[in-house]
Amino acid sequence: MATDNLDSLLKSNPQPPQTGFIVDDTEAISSSGEAGDFANREFVHRVGPSSYPAMMSARIASASTVPDLFTTHPLLRDFLVTESSQIQDETVDECLPFLSGLQQGITFNEHGVPHLDRRRHIQFLHKGLRNLPSQFVAADASRPWMFYWALAGLSAMGEDVSEYRERIISTLRPIQNPTGGFGGGNGQMSHLASTYAALLSLAIVGGKEAFNLVDRKSMWEWLSVLKQPDGGFQMSVGGEEDIRGAYCAAVIITLLDLPLELSRESPAWTSNGATLLTNLPEWVAKCQSFEGGFSGRPDAEAHGAYAFCALACLCVLGDPHIIIPKYIDVPRLISWLSSRQYAPEGGFSGRTNKLVDGCYSHWVGGCWPLLEASLDGPFQGHSGKEGSAEAISNTSVGSLFSREGLIRYILCCCQDFGKRGGLRDKPSHMSDSYHTCYVLAGLSSAQHKWHFNASTDNEPDSTLTSAYQWTAEPVLDDSQIYDEQDRVEMLHPVFVICQGRAEEMRAYFASQGGL
Repeated sequence: MATDNLDSLLKSNPQPPQTGFIVDDTEAISSSGEAGDFANREFVHRVGPSSYPAMMSARIASASTVPDLFTTHPLLRDFLVTESSQIQDETVDECLPFLSGLQQGITFNEHGVPHLDRRRHIQFLHKGLRNLPSQFVAADASRPWMFYWALAGLSAMGEDVSEYRERIISTLRPIQNPTGGFGGGNGQMSHLASTYAALLSLAIVGGKEAFNLVDRKSMWEWLSVLKQPDGGFQMSVGGEEDIRGAYCAAVIITLLDLPLELSRESPAWTSNGATLLTNLPEWVAKCQSFEGGFSGRPDAEAHGAYAFCALACLCVLGDPHIIIPKYIDVPRLISWLSSRQYAPEGGFSGRTNKLVDGCYSHWVGGCWPLLEASLDGPFQGHSGKEGSAEAISNTSVGSLFSREGLIRYILCCCQDFGKRGGLRDKPSHMSDSYHTCYVLAGLSSAQHKWHFNASTDNEPDSTLTSAYQWTAEPVLDDSQIYDEQDRVEMLHPVFVICQGRAEEMRAYFASQGGL
């Protein structure tokens, strides 16, 4: 039982862990520029030996229902002590009180898991869409991203964000360049990342006025210039070529229903009829590393976010059960992704020998629905209770990761339980809109099972429609560790916005015809 392990921990470690419980006297600064409360300050010191056992004993009843996997250090340990291993141990010690249901001031359910504090998280994200303090000038090049993170997070928690439509349009209009694409801020050159975030923000708020803001013709011309002869895309004109560009470009092309042919100004243009998609999946395949993960470019270090970009890009270009095994060594990728989930934390790291981080709840956690769908094949329906573990196991490979572990890490360790609200990397870090967005996206992936529905439409105008053939159902299991009130909305596994938003944008532009 967990209580046995905790009792042993108290007896063998009268001193508390090296990281974690008492905070320093430095006030945290919230997104509104105001000082945070006690619970928001950075954890830098440890509690005294007299207070630690008392705290642990007071919470022992809650901890008794938490599996041992989440309450102790791993049983198998490497005897080689390095700076990395010490930091890893400190991170585990930082998370254990939250995972064990031992943190004071937090209400845990019968499974040792707290509720999703929607009210505070929603308030936190709304602040990020208001006038920000002067120090945010350093993030001026990230305006579209700040919109996307806040809007996606709010909609994931069921909030109606249409009230922001006019403000988003008026802010994005001057940063769309006549030569195509969106910059990060006023007077800045267009970039694929900021363009991707801008389009998703417009898709989230929805409506013809938002969609009509986009200059599709100049966007197509700009993408043609970014297209490279080897198949990939530069992030900006003359900028770096990496796998983010492949994913962002694929999303932009399909959301706007752009023509696939290249303009003659493209460095990839040939008389043989090369297109925006020529050699793109082949270029993505070159980015798979010897470890099995994906790097930003060929022959570099594998990273969780790049793995998602690779998988999601391919799922725009074709049906996952066909295109993913064609271009990816799936067993090696599964091995690498599986190694990113840690115990006892339950969350994911982004790279080999790195620490768990809440944002990888999406960047790594979001890879699993795409991989599972590629192994399942086209969804044919199933019998059994809707969303039940029995029904899912009868029709699919099931879960290739620990949904329980990820959900425990998110709800126990990633929530800022103070007045600030929002979600974070880990307990010693402050919340921000970036982590709030992607932690919620990871929670959505863990709470829902996605299926790919093969199309029967073979007409020529069905180009790049694979991304719109996904359906999901809530995972309902007798061993569910969270309450239904803590379930978030379904976020599309490719676009990472609420289901239906991307479909609406694509349908609108498809109805507009050619450029």
